[in-house]
Amino acid sequence: MSCSIPDDLRFHIGHLWMRPSERSDLVLVGISDFAQKQLGKIIFVDMPRVGDAIEMGEPFGAVESNKVVSELIAPVSGEIVEINSLLKQSAGLLNEDCYGTAWIAKVSLAGGADLSGLLTSDQYAARLGEKAR
Repeated sequence: MSCSIPDDLRFHIGHLWMRPSERSDLVLVGISDFAQKQLGKIIFVDMPRVGDAIEMGEPFGAVESNKVVSELIAPVSGEIVEINSLLKQSAGLLNEDCYGTAWIAKVSLAGGADLSGLLTSDQYAARLGEKAR
């Protein structure tokens, strides 16, 4: 299965990505192309709430497809400052544009957040056994 893996993202082994935002302490978080393809048609997203604290490696929500319910594993630690309300009306956006309009949450990074455990696009591709595109 060929998957899109943008160069400007960092990835968690739980198939979520992190992209720096307009401020250095803010990041966008979403699911990878690989994850959405594995899940199939996504029908619901159990979103975190604004103000929720999340911890890298811990569940903070879930996505439901016709096949399975899969936990969202936080790629970073911090506080949810915004959620993507578009996903409440149309969870299927995750299948259409997982790296763009279908980001899941904006997170304010915890002080001293350690991002060293995140994978580069090349490292993530290697884990998937594919070349980064």
